[in-house]
Amino acid sequence: MYAVLKTGGKQYKVAANDIIMVEKLVADAGTSIEIDEVLMIGDDETSTVGAPLIEGARVAAEVLEQKRAKKITVFKKKRRQNYRRTIGHRQELTVLRITDILAAGEAKKQPKANSKAKSAAKEPNESKTAPKAKTAPKTKAAPKAKTAPKAKTAPKTKAAPKAETSNTEQ
Repeated sequence: MYAVLKTGGKQYKVAANDIIMVEKLVADAGTSIEIDEVLMIGDDETSTVGAPLIEGARVAAEVLEQKRAKKITVFKKKRRQNYRRTIGHRQELTVLRITDILAAGEAKKQPKANSKAKSAAKEPNESKTAPKAKTAPKTKAAPKAKTAPKAKTAPKTKAAPKAETSNTEQ
């Protein structure tokens, strides 16, 4: 049996005992969570597709660890302006092992906490990092007022070449 679930803005096709890395979820290593945003459940014979979600379907998973992804380099450049910026970024990830896929109406094998309820209960009490204060976006300078175009004058014409005179008069 497999399922397609959605978490962290991405979709994952999972089966029992799969290990996946998803965007950071608020849970400690070793705890069990349930993801209730299931888009599709299927097996060899049948499949059920939600519109957009399957009501009551859940995917149970165990949090193996919290870690950070490999560092990526972000380089910005504007040519001919002497503007170059280099920064790095490491995405925070949660490693999950899928333990069970429960279709709508199936009973749980073991009682497990809901990931949304757990994160909602934990968020107000504990804040690991304070959100950064957002600054107003920089606006571009107003374009300069255009001045009236200069009056065009008639193009200068070249003087006609002088006629050649011969010095020899005989």
